[in-house]
Amino acid sequence: MSVKSVMIVGVGGQGTLLASRILGAAMLEKGFDVKVGEVHGMSQRGGSVVTYVRYGEKVASPVIERGEADVLLAFEQLEAARALPYLKSGGTAVVNTQQVDPMPVVTGQAVYPQGLLPAMKGMGVEVFDVDALGLAEKAGSQKAVNVVLIGAMARRLEPDEGLWLRAVKACVPEKFYGLNERAFRLGFGA
Repeated sequence: MSVKSVMIVGVGGQGTLLASRILGAAMLEKGFDVKVGEVHGMSQRGGSVVTYVRYGEKVASPVIERGEADVLLAFEQLEAARALPYLKSGGTAVVNTQQVDPMPVVTGQAVYPQGLLPAMKGMGVEVFDVDALGLAEKAGSQKAVNVVLIGAMARRLEPDEGLWLRAVKACVPEKFYGLNERAFRLGFGA
């Protein structure tokens, strides 16, 4: 199998790093070589967080260049739009419909751009928009947005639900597994 590249983007505190660990654990169980690279901007202040996950028979580097990502998993619309140039033509974007205001919007120096999802859908890539926040709240906690999104991506990437649930179980504390299992299943069905 050729190397597959998944770019995960969001803002600090959304759980992108846990999502990358779940993806990595699932692909390791499948027997692939997995490389993960994390780029933290001002993540502790709500800034951009980008994680690269690459897997295949032999992966030399975790870095994903522009136009190389097979999948973009975006925890927020503006971060999805910023990362779209990294997605290859014909690639797949799984995008949370949630909008998280960046600091210039919060301080009134800018306005959050409107129409991002329709614009992305017209750019030659497959875009699946998911109300991950609503599904996470339905599962029991808005903190489970990350696992909802992993579920939505998993169905399109590798539809073996058991594989992913084992990865979730390996990556979250046992006392939170029930919540995360519900979140995953809701995302998988989205």
